[in-house]
Amino acid sequence: MKTKLLTLIVLFCGLFVVGQTKISGQITDPSGMAIPGVNVVVKGTSDGGITDLDGNFSFVSNQVGAQKIQASYVGFEMYEETKTFDGSEIKLAIQMKASSEQLNEVVLTATSTRRSQKETPLSITSFGQKELAQKNTGSQADILRSVPGITAEGGGGEVGANVFVRGLPSGGQYQFNPIQIDGMPVLGTFGLNSSAHDVYFRNDLGMRSLEFVRGGSSILYGVGSVAGIINYTSVTGSAQPKTTLRIETATNSRYKADFVTSGPLGGEDSDLFYSFSGFYRYDEGPIKTGLTTRGFQLRGNIKKKFENGSFTLSGQTIDDKVQFFLPLPLEGGTRARPTGNDGETIYTLQTAAASDFSYQTPDGMYHSPIDDGVKTKGGYFLANYIYNFEDDLKFDAKLRYSKYQHEFNLFLDGSGLADANVVETQAEYLAARNLSSGDFTYLNGEALDSDALLFENRVLDRDRPIQELMADIKLVKSLNAHTFTLGSFMTHSEADDVNFITSYLSEYRDRPDLINVSGYTVNGITNRGTSYSNRSVTSNKIAVYLADEIRLDKWNFDVGLRYERASGDIKIEGTKSYVVDNTGIENIDNVMWGNGSYTRGHVTADGLAVALAALYKIDESYSVYGNFSKGYFFPELRSISFDGFGNPASYKPENILQGEAGLKYGKGKLSGTVALYGVTLKDRRAVTFVNTDDGGATEQVDIQDSETYGAEVTWNWRFVKDFSFGGSVTYQDHQLTKSEGNPEFVGNELRRQPKLLGTLNLGYNNTKVDAAFGYNYTGEKYSNDANTILLDAFGLASLNMGYTFSMGENLESIRLGARVYNLFNSEGITEGSPRLADNQTEEAYFVGRPVLPTRLFLSATINF
Repeated sequence: MKTKLLTLIVLFCGLFVVGQTKISGQITDPSGMAIPGVNVVVKGTSDGGITDLDGNFSFVSNQVGAQKIQASYVGFEMYEETKTFDGSEIKLAIQMKASSEQLNEVVLTATSTRRSQKETPLSITSFGQKELAQKNTGSQADILRSVPGITAEGGGGEVGANVFVRGLPSGGQYQFNPIQIDGMPVLGTFGLNSSAHDVYFRNDLGMRSLEFVRGGSSILYGVGSVAGIINYTSVTGSAQPKTTLRIETATNSRYKADFVTSGPLGGEDSDLFYSFSGFYRYDEGPIKTGLTTRGFQLRGNIKKKFENGSFTLSGQTIDDKVQFFLPLPLEGGTRARPTGNDGETIYTLQTAAASDFSYQTPDGMYHSPIDDGVKTKGGYFLANYIYNFEDDLKFDAKLRYSKYQHEFNLFLDGSGLADANVVETQAEYLAARNLSSGDFTYLNGEALDSDALLFENRVLDRDRPIQELMADIKLVKSLNAHTFTLGSFMTHSEADDVNFITSYLSEYRDRPDLINVSGYTVNGITNRGTSYSNRSVTSNKIAVYLADEIRLDKWNFDVGLRYERASGDIKIEGTKSYVVDNTGIENIDNVMWGNGSYTRGHVTADGLAVALAALYKIDESYSVYGNFSKGYFFPELRSISFDGFGNPASYKPENILQGEAGLKYGKGKLSGTVALYGVTLKDRRAVTFVNTDDGGATEQVDIQDSETYGAEVTWNWRFVKDFSFGGSVTYQDHQLTKSEGNPEFVGNELRRQPKLLGTLNLGYNNTKVDAAFGYNYTGEKYSNDANTILLDAFGLASLNMGYTFSMGENLESIRLGARVYNLFNSEGITEGSPRLADNQTEEAYFVGRPVLPTRLFLSATINF
């Protein structure tokens, strides 16, 4: 009897122990990034849990024997695995697969919660890590031109892309749509100088994803935007170590090595993780100028997880330089690339011969840094602290400090002289400058052929150091169907903007040699110190915002409010003409330089933004949505002018209204959207760089109103296994409704904004063989507000192919790939001369910036 009783007690205890099985682990997406909010359950029971912000979960089950563990989350396929529950702890590392339905892709919203595009009342485009690697041929434009509604001009090369969103008037760059990295803007204040966001960083393999949110999302993201936000998210480490290496070569002598590596710092149970990425490259392209491109970038982050949150420290260091291409004289009728004096096609008039420019100034000898092109050296640190006070209250604070020693040195598009800004014969050159005679020779004294054409050009050297301190602090509270976000964004920015222009004479051919004119030039220089400007700008901003995401059974609502105050201090040095007698030739000894006196001014402005959005889920396949926003944009501080008494011009925000309504569909293999939108912009300070009579350049400001109405269709169809076909069509009707400087322009189309845009993408991927063909169409557009210069429509095609070899039991692989940019060698013109503005003509020569020519890339990518 005692024996039986003891046996029963042992069996009972054994059952009790076996019944207490602990299941824990981490869930990541295909790129290795943790997924919070995933529901993990034992199938058929109520046992389960939800992953935290770092993708971790842990729960206890009383089940025994073989059980199925399921993990589910919107945007990903259901994960299921059978395990034996016997009382021993079960640890899982789950990598979920993305859903095949595009609208089920998970996106980040205002409060950093995740939801599918079907449940988001905004227009959103997202790219994953693999897509980014395929699309990033060399510049931001290569990626962004694939986004519906965006016109992206990349003819300038790797940096300084001009980006236009949904018919908003802009000079280009990223005025209405800032770039963010990990939720913090690259620039907290746009317009301290005219450098674009993309000069301060380069894409590398460590970019996990890109999301572009169109529309009035400024208050929903807390960093200030009126047209949309481009947000890159970096790879972070997880429990699974992962490394990718890529080596690449391309036509025109490109050599590049990229890497990204991530994993735990410690053993399996470590709560400390790392991720590092970067590249080194050397490049003589995409167009050979004789001025090389070389440099490196390193980025990384270290993440510490603790019971109630995490701390992540990330940063970047960059020392890189690229060459920037501006418009050049093309054939006046066809606008095709012209033929030079040597009978060869001209691809660029930039020349390494200009890298030796130097001349005497009041401050000593000036040496042009044009050889460095666009040079960026510096970096940033970003600290992100997340703390969960309780299950439904989160504190999220980001602090970023950045400092860059940045230069933007470039060749302009002619002499700038009204009567001599194109290609000239030698007789025309002398007559235009009132020279009775002159001998034309190379710098070595050899005579130039009498019928050889000439082109006088300018070098613009820009010194633009900048430093910024930014903070974004917010509290996120979940309460029933609401997710409230209360936050504050602050930034202090300081930048200098020092500019030097030097004019020189060259022959008209690809990568030309310099030319001397007896009695007029010295070492090819025609006018030293044509233009000098020196200004410093300090900006302070502080904003508070409140947003709410409301998620009901059939309805989702987004509402938000943002108030912001901006102030700026501007300091501008005066100039005068100095005589520096070191050559003996009087008519070139006048050097324009700073006179040491400064004009100072202080301005302030306040902005208020409101955003409302709603989405109704008709059924599992259809949803309709609408959004409206009243936003603001603070004008560029560098363009502030002063009156004769030293008082700054009035400074007030530009006002923008945006509305959108659409339908989203997603079921099985087909998904897509249809949207109608409208945008009006009031009191826009349109800034244009225009030539001055002395060969310099100045900023011309016009106060404008505009309106745009458009329609947009997107689709993605996985019509056969492993195949997908996607694309978009955007049509927009836009016009100026006010121009204070030129009332006759009212009713004209906005400059550099096409009416029709389109994308087509065809892809195949069976895990071994992958191929993707992309085509981007840009309709005809006017290059100026006067609508006198019409640029023809053009299309850009790209092709990406690869074959992947498996190399080990742990999913190690190597992919051999090839890609071609501008597959059919389109010769479209992205823009006319920006500095001729409304004075551009089409005679024997037309000044324009061609699309970059075809380029072939070969690569090997190793994953382990």
